[in-house]
Amino acid sequence: MATWSNIMLQNSNSPLMEELIFFYDHSMIMIILIVTYTLYLIFILLVNKFSYKNFIEHQILESIWTVIPCFFLLFIAIPSLYLLYLMDESKLPHITLKIMGHQWYWSYEYSDFKNIEFNSYISNSPDSSNFRLLDVDNHIVMPFKIQIRSLVSSTDVIHAWTIPSLGVKIDAVPGRLNQINFFINRPGLYFGQCSEICGTNHSFMPITLESINLSNFISWINKN
Repeated sequence: MATWSNIMLQNSNSPLMEELIFFYDHSMIMIILIVTYTLYLIFILLVNKFSYKNFIEHQILESIWTVIPCFFLLFIAIPSLYLLYLMDESKLPHITLKIMGHQWYWSYEYSDFKNIEFNSYISNSPDSSNFRLLDVDNHIVMPFKIQIRSLVSSTDVIHAWTIPSLGVKIDAVPGRLNQINFFINRPGLYFGQCSEICGTNHSFMPITLESINLSNFISWINKN
């Protein structure tokens, strides 16, 4: 089971990730059908001893093997375009989180609530309950079932703020402000890492997001 989960996508914890997994499964079915049929035809050609040397053209057959791949591409393109528009769809956010990438840590700002700001470094705690190379000293805290907008930039080089189980991946580019929306389905701890090679300590820029209910989130805001 552990090996299978390592080669497949992580379990979805957002509607966007559910759509991404659906598109992945849909595309794989199409690819398996195409590869299986192509290999079958190659096998038939190799084992078949009959040949028709005067068979050099056939307009109907050529039309068929031109049109059928177009339908396959269409079946892949339609859900792909739908997903692209879904990822860029700008719904009215309830909370805005500003994210800045640095070499080699992240800083966060909750500008909607008293300008709460903090830096997030990789955790060096010897506590065995921590996740090695994934845990941080300051978690992002967000409520679930709330539309969240992230504004992402960088102060030095290009980084990428990524949480796979939420289907979130966006570049942090110096001098540019990128935006992505996401929605968390359930409470929990969600981990990610910088996904853009950004220097020596690129491997030590983890991301930890803690999802809690709205009342606990308000209490956390008031404490900070």
